[in-house]
Amino acid sequence: MGETAKDSKCLVALKVRGTVRARREARETLKMLHLTKTNHAVLISNNPSFLGMLKAAQGYVTWGEISKETLDRMMKKRGRLEGNKKLTDEYAQKIGYKSLDDLAQAVFSCNVEYWKLPHIQPVFKLPPPTKGYKGTTKKGYGQGGELGYRGEKINELIQRMI
Repeated sequence: MGETAKDSKCLVALKVRGTVRARREARETLKMLHLTKTNHAVLISNNPSFLGMLKAAQGYVTWGEISKETLDRMMKKRGRLEGNKKLTDEYAQKIGYKSLDDLAQAVFSCNVEYWKLPHIQPVFKLPPPTKGYKGTTKKGYGQGGELGYRGEKINELIQRMI
């Protein structure tokens, strides 16, 4: 999964479970990722430090490579500025992009990190998925559950949550 900067992909991490009885290391890792509540999602780059953080918290999150279409839709519908204001084309122009689509393309290609943008909320507050989670939230994705790495299949889950 460790790739060079040229072909690195943008990942989305989604908190699926609560952390009441979680180990301290997992709770601190989730806090560093800004995943403080269930059904919150963050956009991160695919570098070894973030992958290590995801592995440390894999009992509470699911993650995968986000598609350009899903990223566009998520930024337009659920992206927020400080004060819970919607992301707009005016904001994108203010920080040096032509439109929100250009900003989404820059985030998708990992040219800019979403959580480092000025005056932006680093998390996407999503509702629970339509028709619920397909598996249990206590098992890994490969075992019929919802946790851990799921690759491109994360887009189906995010689409049901937007």
